Amino acid sequence: MSTAEQPTAGTGSGEHAISVRDLRQSYGDFEAVRGISFEVERGELFALLGTNGAGKTTTVETLEGFRRPTAGSVRVLGADPYGQPPELRGRVDAVLQHSGLFPELTTAETVDLSRDLAADPMDRDAVLELTGLTDKAGVQVRQLSGGQKRRLDLGLAVLSRPEALFLDEPTTGMDPEARRATWETIAGLVREGMAILLTTHYLEEAERLADRLAIMHRGETRAEGTVRDVVLRWGDRIAFRMPAGVRVEDLPELPGATAAAEIRRGEAWVCYTVRGDDADGRAHRAMEPLLEWARRSGTALERLELRSASLEDVFLSVAEGAAEVVSGGQDSG
Repeated sequence: MSTAEQPTAGTGSGEHAISVRDLRQSYGDFEAVRGISFEVERGELFALLGTNGAGKTTTVETLEGFRRPTAGSVRVLGADPYGQPPELRGRVDAVLQHSGLFPELTTAETVDLSRDLAADPMDRDAVLELTGLTDKAGVQVRQLSGGQKRRLDLGLAVLSRPEALFLDEPTTGMDPEARRATWETIAGLVREGMAILLTTHYLEEAERLADRLAIMHRGETRAEGTVRDVVLRWGDRIAFRMPAGVRVEDLPELPGATAAAEIRRGEAWVCYTVRGDDADGRAHRAMEPLLEWARRSGTALERLELRSASLEDVFLSVAEGAAEVVSGGQDSG
């Protein structure tokens, strides 16, 4: 689709807040992003996760308007963000990994400076309260902790009440209490209708906040959907220490499961991966014939464990290159 054919900002309430269609970004002969697609709706938080060098930073920089796509298209509030056009100023903001705070200003002065640049800013006291920095109003920025500076960054990004917000590692440097308070703040922004694209290395952060997510690896999307869908498609795990005298081919076949041997701290283990549409009952159905086989053969299943997958399991599988593309029903282009 040509630029002339693309919708412009404000063209109807049905547009996606953020749209990425078959995006490709190259640096010379190196293709950093290889045809990814996703959308973010208003009132939704989409988490973009990825291994180091996966291409997520390049993707976010393109959406922020710092790079023109090599191929494909991106739209933010219906407009091409490249060059940060006037129609998007005030409607879009970001918390970047490296902030541009002035260390000699106080926290309150920093907020006031940003308010002077915004068309319809929040009150200074409201910004300080939102970020938990009311008691730091008179403190110079240079004296704030790393986590407090990140909270100030967030306050500066939202004081103009943007419709779309990019959060790049927003809770880095925060202690657990401050991180959870910031999560509540971000969740409140989503409830108010803001569209948020989040990048984070804290998988618990994505699990807590994301309505949907995508995991990138080597420039491609390897998993996408809701947290629940992505995790369930990875499968449940039944594992136990390999019984003496038993080979992998001697193990019973379990419904919907595949068996593999692995080494844990020098010991051989058996691990069944159980998949199937009935996520609530599949592990139970697989466990019954396993226990019956053990009873009939007189085999002890030492250290037997059954667990559901976690987002960390999926992420590590993607990082190791072992995961197939997992879709949670969203169009992944």
